[in-house]
Amino acid sequence: MLDEKIKSDFLGILEEELIPAMGCTEPIALAYASAKARETLGKNPEKLIAKCSGNMIKNVRCVRIPNSGGMTGIEAACALGALCGDVLRGMEVLEAVNPEGLEKAMKFLEKGGCEVEYLESPHPLHFIITLISGNDFAEVEVRHSHTNIVRITKNGENVFMAEDFEEDGAVVDRSGLSVENIYAFAEEIELSAIEPFVKKQVEYNMAIAEEGMKGGYGVGIGKEMLEVYPGHVFTKMKAFAAAASEARMDGCSMPVIITSGSGNQGLASSVPVIVYAREKGILEERMFRSIIFSSLLTVFQKEYIGKLSAFCGAVSASCAAGAAITYMVGGTIRQIKDTIDNTMADIPGIICDGAKSSCAAKIASALDASLFAHVLAMKGKVYGANTGILRSDAGKTIRSVGHIGKVGMKQTDSEIVKIMIEN
Repeated sequence: MLDEKIKSDFLGILEEELIPAMGCTEPIALAYASAKARETLGKNPEKLIAKCSGNMIKNVRCVRIPNSGGMTGIEAACALGALCGDVLRGMEVLEAVNPEGLEKAMKFLEKGGCEVEYLESPHPLHFIITLISGNDFAEVEVRHSHTNIVRITKNGENVFMAEDFEEDGAVVDRSGLSVENIYAFAEEIELSAIEPFVKKQVEYNMAIAEEGMKGGYGVGIGKEMLEVYPGHVFTKMKAFAAAASEARMDGCSMPVIITSGSGNQGLASSVPVIVYAREKGILEERMFRSIIFSSLLTVFQKEYIGKLSAFCGAVSASCAAGAAITYMVGGTIRQIKDTIDNTMADIPGIICDGAKSSCAAKIASALDASLFAHVLAMKGKVYGANTGILRSDAGKTIRSVGHIGKVGMKQTDSEIVKIMIEN
């Protein structure tokens, strides 16, 4: 039986991580902080300065912002948040944008009201928003996670200061995360305790997947996949997950339930599991437990990588989805771990070059690898321990991959940002 504290911690983790967000989380985080700065300033700004770390620049540069009329970029996200965002809506801050507010933001941008500066920082997710009006100014600083405000000042005086400047924003203890404990939690937790989280995942994430499958976003990848490779449940799983991502990256205003600070991770870890369960007639309770398994396994992997990195988060989430399918069909702990190792023997090298429509293709590719990893694991086939980066246990493999993503790929991340800025 799983320790009651760990059960409580895992429920707390789900509450922290599985939250709704409208649009890509990085521009929405900028909009949220800008709205908070506007609230602190107490009036509309005449000027806005956004100082952003390289990873923030990377993940905002190309993605369309919902309710913006198709705009992209840091300036647009900040102006929309500052002039017409609703800070009380959190990561759905831009849901409040109306035509009048959009026009106001566009005029602000046309006048050059927003400036962007590169922020030299050891923290991949780090930005400072400054709003100025006359002699008054307000500043909001965010570090580590998208809504983790560490400092708010008005006219140079502290309004709020986090007690520990280096906290990553997580409140709940995560030391209990392991493949074994996640498995035990999924098996033992009362269904009523997880239903509030899972039902929203199913409702929100499948709704945007259905919208994406209409083919009106990006290159229409989901629709194309079903036309080229019809007939197999794996194809449908990849198509719907990719379509959901594509819609979100291309400015769809429908919210998604994110995981580890990312909508794409939330979609990749849940949509394939839902599609598989529905196609195979799996009982709803088993599907719910499998989704929770996938969500927690995604969080476990990302604990070692960090919120932003040169390591593509679709790999972590897709690996979790593949392992969740193994769990769903009654696979053993050994087979679940083999699914993880088989995935990490294949695709841990996909780089993150920013949020954009082609993230959908990366999700499809990562799912292809994880689903085949599941097939191999169910047949008792696994790549050997201590070959390449694989370790003697899947949990150790996860930690090794995390080290590569967080530490080993720092220079890669820097070079990616340089190329994007040059472009």
